[in-house]
Amino acid sequence: MGTDAIILLVLLIISLGAGVGAYFYALSKGKALTEKKYTELGKTAENIIETAKKEGERRQKELVGEAKKEIAALKAEYEKEVASKNKNLQELEKKLEQREERIDTRSVSIEKREDALVVKENKIEQQKIALEQRSNKIEELIEQQEKKLFEISGLTQSEAKEIVMKKTEDELSQEIAVYIKEEEEKAKAECVKKSQTILANAIQQYANETIQERTVSVVALPNDEMKGRIIGREGRNIRSIEAVTGVDLIIDDTPDSIVISCFDPIRREIARRTLEILVSDGRIQPPRIEEVFNKCQKELENEIREEGEKAVFETGIGKIHPELIKTIGKLHFRTSYGQNALAHSKEVAFLAGKLAVEIGLDEILARRAGLLHDIGKASDHEVEGSHVEIGVEIATKFREHEAVIDAIASHHGDREATNIISHLVAAADTLSAARPGARSESLDNYIKRLQALEELSNEFPGVEKTFALQAGREVRVLVKPEEITDAEAVKLARDIKKKIESTMNYPGTIKVTVIREVRVQEVAR
Repeated sequence: MGTDAIILLVLLIISLGAGVGAYFYALSKGKALTEKKYTELGKTAENIIETAKKEGERRQKELVGEAKKEIAALKAEYEKEVASKNKNLQELEKKLEQREERIDTRSVSIEKREDALVVKENKIEQQKIALEQRSNKIEELIEQQEKKLFEISGLTQSEAKEIVMKKTEDELSQEIAVYIKEEEEKAKAECVKKSQTILANAIQQYANETIQERTVSVVALPNDEMKGRIIGREGRNIRSIEAVTGVDLIIDDTPDSIVISCFDPIRREIARRTLEILVSDGRIQPPRIEEVFNKCQKELENEIREEGEKAVFETGIGKIHPELIKTIGKLHFRTSYGQNALAHSKEVAFLAGKLAVEIGLDEILARRAGLLHDIGKASDHEVEGSHVEIGVEIATKFREHEAVIDAIASHHGDREATNIISHLVAAADTLSAARPGARSESLDNYIKRLQALEELSNEFPGVEKTFALQAGREVRVLVKPEEITDAEAVKLARDIKKKIESTMNYPGTIKVTVIREVRVQEVAR
């Protein structure tokens, strides 16, 4: 029974209750109510009951119709769902059947393959047995032949083996030497061609005039009387100059000049300027000497900073620490074999940058490494150690790039380079130092270097004569043809090259040429 039917039933009950109550009330008040009123109340109750019944039946019919519709919809949805599931089950059954068919087909194929493998294994086993039998026969034949050879030659097995090994070694050594020579020639030709192109392009893009400076400062005097004034009474002035400037003044018989000697180029420069001002002014007194010295010192400090800033600006290496700029400026007053250190560093920076461009590396970083590669020379007269060690310490202190530090540490071969830019800086350093007119070398050192080259080559067995040519850039070695073969000549050239690299210091490169010449002479009489 639906909710609406229940409501109607409740209303009916309430109506009946109301009617019964009214009825009993009328009975209690029977004396006051008339029979007519009682009849009217009964009819009213009957009407209400009849109306309630009709409403209940109507509502009941509606509820039954709605329930039938809902049941029909649920039934249709259920049937649809059942049909879908049946369809999926049919598809799954079909797939399973297809899979079973494939598995059966594969199983048949595997069985056929197994049968074929079994046949092959049998054939291989038969072939293996045949090969073992043939190998045994071959070994027996070899043993028989070896016995016959030993009987014919009269040699033991170890002696014959030694002869064969010796012959094989000689043949292989000659083949290896020829192969090495051919490959080296190919590699050298390719490397020379490529390096010449790169170096030529780099050098063409940078050209700088050669700057040489003297290591001893000389101050010109207007006359020899000025020497006496510089010395002063009882040497007072010269002692004051030497004490204030920290240099030695050499006053000899050279007319109209005085020599300033000091291991520190900056102190020597300050002393030179101080002395020139004192000579031109004429007032040479201890207080005046100290005053002029302080003035020249400040001027030189400013000039050092300006030279450093100028070098950084010209090379375009970017931001750099102010203290490092001053250190760079000090190189302006430092020379190496007569070559100005700052000019050399700038030249190396430009050459390294051009080389970096040629092979696709960072030009700015290569220039920075080139400019700072000799930074240790600015302080090598003040701090113990080589300029390479000092330079590495300075670069590390100012947190320079790893490639810069590596270039400083390896540009003289003190340690193996780990960065390609370091190799470029070393090549640029060699170009700048070894080009004609860049550096000066004493005659004694030059002769000693050539003698050392010749003596080094003469130490090798089979060498007849050695000649150092082209200012030590080439060594020609004449060998005895009866002692040295063509293959051994190749090895000799490599051994001489390695010994030169390990025992000598030299700028640039040294070419080693081994000449083996056979001359046959006969005299007709």
